[in-house]
Amino acid sequence: MRASKLVYSDFRSMCCIGLDFPDGAILRCGFDRRFWSSGAAAAENGIDGWLRYAPLPADLLQGAASTPTAIVVLNSTDSSPISIAAREVQKGLQGIFGKNLDILQPSAARNGSHVVLGTLSAYNTGWGNLNVSNLAPDGYFLSVRRGSVSIVGRNERGVLYGAFAYLSRIAQGNFGDAQFVSNPDAPIRWVNEWDNLDGTIERGYAGPSIFFSEGTVVKNLTRVSQYARLLASLGINGLIPHNVNANPSILSDENIDGLGRIADVMRPYGVQLGISINFASPKSLGGLNTFDPLDPAVIEWWNNRTKALYKRVPDLGGFIVKANSEGQPGPLTYNRTLADGANLFARAVKPYGGIIMFRAFVYDRFADWTVWKADRANAAVDFFKDLDGKFLDNVVVQIKYGPIDFQVREPVSPLFANIPKTAVAMELQVTQEYLGQQSHFVYIPPMWKEILDFDMRVNNKSSTVRDIVGGRVFGQKLGGYAGVVNVGTNTSWLGHHLSMSNLYGYGRLAWNPKQDAQDLLQEWIRLTFGFDKTVLDTITRIGMESWPTYENYTGNLGIQTLTDILYTHYGPNPASQDNNGWGQWTRATTTHIGMDRTVKNGTGNAGQYPPEVATMYENIETTPDNLILWFHHVPYKQRLKSGKTVIQHFYDAHYDGAANTQTFAPAWENLRGKIDQQRFDEVLFRLRYQAGHSIVWRDAICNFYHNLSGIPDEAGRVGKHPYRIEAETFSLKGFTLTGVNPPETASNFTAIWTTPRNGTGEAVTTLDFASGTYNIAIGYFDIIGGRAHYSAYLNAIPLYEWYGDLEDRLGHAFSEKLDGHSATRVTIPGVQVKRGDVLRIVGVANGNETAALDYVAVLPEGIVD
Repeated sequence: MRASKLVYSDFRSMCCIGLDFPDGAILRCGFDRRFWSSGAAAAENGIDGWLRYAPLPADLLQGAASTPTAIVVLNSTDSSPISIAAREVQKGLQGIFGKNLDILQPSAARNGSHVVLGTLSAYNTGWGNLNVSNLAPDGYFLSVRRGSVSIVGRNERGVLYGAFAYLSRIAQGNFGDAQFVSNPDAPIRWVNEWDNLDGTIERGYAGPSIFFSEGTVVKNLTRVSQYARLLASLGINGLIPHNVNANPSILSDENIDGLGRIADVMRPYGVQLGISINFASPKSLGGLNTFDPLDPAVIEWWNNRTKALYKRVPDLGGFIVKANSEGQPGPLTYNRTLADGANLFARAVKPYGGIIMFRAFVYDRFADWTVWKADRANAAVDFFKDLDGKFLDNVVVQIKYGPIDFQVREPVSPLFANIPKTAVAMELQVTQEYLGQQSHFVYIPPMWKEILDFDMRVNNKSSTVRDIVGGRVFGQKLGGYAGVVNVGTNTSWLGHHLSMSNLYGYGRLAWNPKQDAQDLLQEWIRLTFGFDKTVLDTITRIGMESWPTYENYTGNLGIQTLTDILYTHYGPNPASQDNNGWGQWTRATTTHIGMDRTVKNGTGNAGQYPPEVATMYENIETTPDNLILWFHHVPYKQRLKSGKTVIQHFYDAHYDGAANTQTFAPAWENLRGKIDQQRFDEVLFRLRYQAGHSIVWRDAICNFYHNLSGIPDEAGRVGKHPYRIEAETFSLKGFTLTGVNPPETASNFTAIWTTPRNGTGEAVTTLDFASGTYNIAIGYFDIIGGRAHYSAYLNAIPLYEWYGDLEDRLGHAFSEKLDGHSATRVTIPGVQVKRGDVLRIVGVANGNETAALDYVAVLPEGIVD
């Protein structure tokens, strides 16, 4: 990684956006040594997540009346979850208290306080008499009394979950006596990893796969074991390692053996392996001339492959199937129903106790956008409602939480209320595909809580989504959760250390969806970063504000995330939503915006909900403002309940969201010395980058709708940047003007880049600002395929230099073009400027990167832009 160099004064007001300042930066004056202090925190890289077992502060240790003297294991083998639980308790107590406890069999136990680990049957046979009739599968009983601890599970997996629960309590300084039973809310608590056999990860933002490389399973599965440990600590009991857009060769003999090795590593942690399968495998892998689910040869082929799988992985959880969606093959190819397809696999795995997770993400990606009543949001109910009752009892329909695709805000999918005879699971996305791809931080559990707590009012009775998913509303034995996670080889697992709060929150909500999102965040903070109150308060504030802030600067009022849906799903491009077959339409015209999903005039989507909910969404007066553009096509000057017009809300929200994002990095900087240096620096870098990219979002969206509607911003902000100097107005040598697509992602719709493409450019301007101290922001484009070099000079004195190397430092899907994905900026703080000073920027192209520049903003203290 190349070092950036700062060569100007005053670090004390530093709020650099888009680039950090590593050790060895060159300074002219005003060097504040405190900036480089490593602080008191020990070095960490994030690999342990929330399982750090860090020593407790002395004041908290005073609350520990007594600690156990030994660990007693009632039933265990060397590789069982109970054996893992014992070693985990041993490790945890060593880390937290500095005390090494022996692991003993019951016959060796002496008088004293013990941590006793065992299943309920083993406990009652060999240790005591415990009556906990309400202990469910995977549930645990935890008793803490004056240092003596009993952790009893209905099964071995439950013992492990109880051990992690105990360690979480004491790692947070909770030494109080306790006695309770904790049961999981639903039996299915899985994670889906979208890893490909070549080691890439679809929608993965933290490096290559920990499971696969070069077409098969990796030899070293150490990271898989570490990941299974993290999952077990949350009560996650299943994992799919392979992309739902499945490669048929996952079922080759070599890969079945590799899957067995993965299962062997995860089994001690109670995590069952499942696999993702390609519907056309009998033809593409097996050499048959068909994959018709009713063809006897196809049925036999699947039965044989399933037998081979279970021979190698006897406890295989089952299959996940993506069929007839986004170009994937499926039963509709042969005019068979989706139930025919699901039941083919259900019959194959039934003798082994397996289940089928059949994704409801089925829709026509070539929909006709000119048809007013066409609506992708209707697809799940249209495809599955009439099949209710036709699925076998080991089929679970896996439903995305909203009707479209993991948007920043959607209503609950109506399918949850439309298939009462079928078991369902909710699919949530931990990986932030549409939510900033872990280059932006968004704490997602508050959004999930809104979905889980939503009352569908089935049969005019209370029927929250969490109770539907948990099987209670319709009396289903199966049900639960599938979280798309996509960890990678980065030691932070998800790329952004703060994004691990989402994995933690997902697991904890899958166990108990009634928990409070802020409480879960604060649990995670204490376990991940310690007990400092400033740390707790700061990260809590950033986390709880992050989702509404991101919604503000991306897409409001239910319009969806206004990203580029035709490319990387990352930066802004509202024009990409419409005029294509993907169905994520906004129906934006020069006068109106929003989908009409009413029964009366529109697509009828509102009518897919139970009557009470349908009535609310059908009427614009009772539709919540935050979903008004989801359900209604309105004029830009439509008044909201707030009194604002739709278009003014867009302007205000985007400016408010971008402004609030600017506060995240300075707040984090106040934690210097309270968090270890590596994690501190890595988070700070991403928060600074997010601050800059949020302004790209703000300007692109506001300019687009301003130009489309012709309605001015009442505050006079949109399209007006009094502190900016457009790059095309500089005196240029070796640079030439270029357009950007979409044009709104460049200030004044124009940028400059070097010519020839591998050349050097020089841009010079005279600063016409009152003398004073300014933050200088430089907008530029960082594309993939090169690492251009930039140098800024003030009056020929070196000011700052950096490289276009974000692809080395961030993990989002990068662009090969000048657009909203590659647009970014750096900010140089505390620069002393005199009127008439000369600013010169030199850009040296590299590879495909043409040293493209957009603007320079000379910002007084406190001014964002």
